Amino acid sequence: MSERPTKAILRVLDGEPVWPLPIWIMRQAGRYLPEYRETRKQAGSFLDLCYTPRLAEEVTLQPIRRFGFDAAILFSDILVIPHALGQEVRFVENEGPKLDPVTSAADLSRLSAELPLGRLDPVFETLDRLSSSLPKETTLLGFCGAPFTVASYMIAGKGTPDQAPARLTAYRDPDFMDRLVDILVRASTAYLVRQIDAGAEAVQIFESFGAALPPALFDRLSLDPIRRIVTGLKEARPQARTIVFVRGGGTHLHRFAAAGVGDALALDWTLDPAQVLPQLPGQVATQGNLDPLALIAGGEPLRQGVEHILSAVRNRPHIFNLGHGILPETPIEHVSELVARVRGTGA
Repeated sequence: MSERPTKAILRVLDGEPVWPLPIWIMRQAGRYLPEYRETRKQAGSFLDLCYTPRLAEEVTLQPIRRFGFDAAILFSDILVIPHALGQEVRFVENEGPKLDPVTSAADLSRLSAELPLGRLDPVFETLDRLSSSLPKETTLLGFCGAPFTVASYMIAGKGTPDQAPARLTAYRDPDFMDRLVDILVRASTAYLVRQIDAGAEAVQIFESFGAALPPALFDRLSLDPIRRIVTGLKEARPQARTIVFVRGGGTHLHRFAAAGVGDALALDWTLDPAQVLPQLPGQVATQGNLDPLALIAGGEPLRQGVEHILSAVRNRPHIFNLGHGILPETPIEHVSELVARVRGTGA
């Protein structure tokens, strides 16, 4: 029998209710922190920040030093996989990622058949450094993007409001879409295995664009690819723990739970945990799901949002988080208040 973990988040991921709830925040290392903005200036480009282990380690540690979150998540980006596969990826200030679109079989043929993991050695070095520099009670998380979310960027060459280019491709050229998703499943699995080997104790799979998928495409492009990644990772590294976040996928949560996809399922802010959680098996861990705008607002909206979640998840294995990433305009003092309230030391 394996030894029971002592870190709070790992205990939750093993199905144990922990109180006070452990807490971390998606995008917790980011532009709302002045120390992040200063480090970002040193790096030059955003990708240089991701690929410079000393700086990536520093920004990962910044929110841990300031707030003492129970987990640190690797500072990187979901688009390092297409970049490593050979697609041109760049980040434009105030516009976001720009990629040379992959839309044809010829484009696919120019990508590497397998993920050249050596190109991602800086990411693994960052994890290795963090495994030594983090406080002993802090869980180290890795991550990747889900295949449909990453494919949406690869096909459109940028973020799009409703992922219409990727959805249209899935309808018009299902063979192309299936081939691209298969490449991303294999690449993502290999990437997460290496993250575990480099020191990550758990990983999160981000399906940020799940809400764009209609029922006719959801299983094929989201549920099944994520299941394949989780299965492949667990076969290679049985100790690995996984969190699956499907933004806008609330109607599918029970199906992820029934299929055993993920040690924890993350809820976005549109879901009411008091209604959703009783429909899930009691041993299924969950994560979330405060509205990021309630955190910006502070005051009574923040208090009520925190209290509602705490009441709904009592006696269940749950990790407190936002329902999506923290926004750059979030006041730092509101984050401190959030942590205090979750841990029971707030007003």
